[in-house]
Amino acid sequence: MELHHEFTVPVPVDDAWRALLDVERIAPCMPGATVDDYDGKTVTGSVKVKVGPITVTYRGTAVFEEQDESAHRMALIANGKETRGQGTARATVTGTLAERDGGTAVSVRTDLTVTGRPAQFGRGVMAEVGDKLVGQFAECLARRLGEPTERTEPSEPVEPFQAAQPVQPVQPVQPVEPIDLLRTAGPPVAKRVAVAVATAVLALVFVRIRRHRHA
Repeated sequence: MELHHEFTVPVPVDDAWRALLDVERIAPCMPGATVDDYDGKTVTGSVKVKVGPITVTYRGTAVFEEQDESAHRMALIANGKETRGQGTARATVTGTLAERDGGTAVSVRTDLTVTGRPAQFGRGVMAEVGDKLVGQFAECLARRLGEPTERTEPSEPVEPFQAAQPVQPVQPVQPVEPIDLLRTAGPPVAKRVAVAVATAVLALVFVRIRRHRHA
């Protein structure tokens, strides 16, 4: 399926370009995603998706095939596979940036192929979920771009025989929340899915009743 999304961020295009390539910085804005490694071209990580009571985890890579700074155009190919299943996900994503009213307009086109449990929702639901996830990403990105850049202050010289400072405990890493397809899609879509599931169950029951009568 092909998806198209647009959003704006309140910074000049060159700043937005650098931010979108700073994967570690924007990773917390990616719903359901965890970045394990990034070498400037290849991203390795995982994405969690919740389908009703079931959580599906995809592990894979995303490779930047194009990074044209002069045209402010980037393209990447992502591949993932369920860690506990046969489902797969593949996406070719192309993004272009353009200056607009002092900010930056970002256009993203995605050619997405999904197999397994999330594929049951079809293009309509996936498009609605995509719209909301991109909106959440854009809001988070705008907040992060508005934050002042941290500056490293010069360290003060250590006095001889200075007592060692107590070691601060390491804060535990917060687990990444999966993308909840039903909750993200909203009540109207969730209702349609529930009706479809109920219809399928009733049809199955009806077929079994008929088979029982014939028997």
